[in-house]
Amino acid sequence: MPQSVKKNAEERMEKAILSLKRDLATLRAGRAAPALLDRISVEYYGAPTPLNQLANISTPDSRTLMIQPWDKSSLADIEKAIMKSDVGLTPANDGNQIRLVVPALTEERRTELVKMTKKFGEEAKVAIRNIRRDANDDIKKLEKTDISEDESRRHQEDIQKATDKFIAEVDKVLVAKEKEIMEV
Repeated sequence: MPQSVKKNAEERMEKAILSLKRDLATLRAGRAAPALLDRISVEYYGAPTPLNQLANISTPDSRTLMIQPWDKSSLADIEKAIMKSDVGLTPANDGNQIRLVVPALTEERRTELVKMTKKFGEEAKVAIRNIRRDANDDIKKLEKTDISEDESRRHQEDIQKATDKFIAEVDKVLVAKEKEIMEV
């Protein structure tokens, strides 16, 4: 039983890391990437729909994103959603597709993006610590019925080691993203 609790906790911590990486991919680091638009959702026939389900998103060059909607009538809605979003890009609509030119980052915008990166990292660390708390609670419940105090302590130490490992992984991911953002 305690092994399954530890395994479950580690799987959930791994998912927290993957979620962090997905969130960081939505921050632009000076080059165009379709992941920049992952958080945008478009009001389409009364329902919020992810942009990537309404259009083909491509990168014809390193500074341009091209959005080609499958339904031409959704072009205005897509443009509106991009304008409302926090991506910081201005859409250029030519009637068939939308072009987003990713400008070079200013020093001010770079520091702002680093702050956002740190915020995402802190949220991931909090998620990992919450997973640790849940796993420790489960171990303590098992201590009342199935395992001894010594075994409980040993399992809690193992969970703490896994927590430390995943928090170090979060720090590594953050350092890499900050380096990418600050690169001129």
